[in-house]
Amino acid sequence: MKILDYFEEVILFITFVTITLITFANILSRNIFKFSFSFTEEITINLLVLLTFVGTALGVRRYAHLGFTLVYDLVGKVGKKAIILISSIISGALFSILLFYGFEMVQFQMKISQTTPALGLPQWILSLALPIGALLCLIRTVQVTIEELKQVNRESYELMETKEVNIVDIEEQKGEVKI
Repeated sequence: MKILDYFEEVILFITFVTITLITFANILSRNIFKFSFSFTEEITINLLVLLTFVGTALGVRRYAHLGFTLVYDLVGKVGKKAIILISSIISGALFSILLFYGFEMVQFQMKISQTTPALGLPQWILSLALPIGALLCLIRTVQVTIEELKQVNRESYELMETKEVNIVDIEEQKGEVKI
């Protein structure tokens, strides 16, 4: 997964720097030379889609998305596992749908040879952001689900060990005679 981590971070860095440079250049050009590059909006919008999806995958990996844990914190091991599985199945379904229809969209754009309005690039190249981003999100959802289930098992095992230690301490104290 280290390679995937690196891949995500490089994509995010390059995409963010590219958006910043293109937008800055267009602002300078528009304000100084009174000339605007028409293609910058096209590139920026498509790169923002890529940035959004890869950023979402990174957020899933780092547990950076907001969560409501009131019920989760109150339930036991089985309840926690159920909540993890339900939320993961819903997330996985969403990302699977996006992956499927993103792939369908790319295939359709290839079939009709659709091009971008300003640059005339094949549209499917820019549209790959959707299925690639959805795939990364799906991979990260599975990864996080496995890690969270393992964490619940570790926590319950540690809690069990703590209780055993406390029972041993109590039994030892009963055997002591205090003078």
